Amino acid sequence: MKITAIEIKPGMIIEHKNDYWNVLKTQHVKPGKGGAFNQVELKSVMKGTKLNERFRSSETIEKAELNEKKFNFLYIDGQNCHFMDNNSFEQVELPKSVIGEQFKLLKENIEVKISFMEDKPISMELPTNIECIIETTDVAIKNQTASSSYKPAVLDCGLKINVPPFIESGEKIIIDTRTLEYVRRVN
Repeated sequence: MKITAIEIKPGMIIEHKNDYWNVLKTQHVKPGKGGAFNQVELKSVMKGTKLNERFRSSETIEKAELNEKKFNFLYIDGQNCHFMDNNSFEQVELPKSVIGEQFKLLKENIEVKISFMEDKPISMELPTNIECIIETTDVAIKNQTASSSYKPAVLDCGLKINVPPFIESGEKIIIDTRTLEYVRRVN
């Protein structure tokens, strides 16, 4: 399926240079002189190599045809994450290297989308927002309002993110799984 370069989003799988690429990051750039373009960071699905590519806004890119199925997370053993289809009870495993840092957000029975290419699982998509607990964070410094200040925090899953100064240890927050950034506090 053809899409324009502007429609490329993180998490997509595209066909480019006779390979399949997972889109890691995108940045739309509109320079003062010349046409706008999309700066895209790609990772090869098959080889694991990375590539930075510029696509002009007018270009079309081939989006890979994938089969997506919903699975529930079961457990992690060493280097693999195991999932089960609730309808057919079929089990699938994905290496941590394919999932990346997001494997730390996997909790028992969380529902994820797994993309298959020719019956081979190649990527996993978490729900957009996940609830986490702040394990530790620094104390906020009073009168530090010169800029929007964020402080480092460690989540219960081991991920390190930045949170607003009013967040304290032990609080529940929602994070965006695509960017691994703070969204809001849970009351």
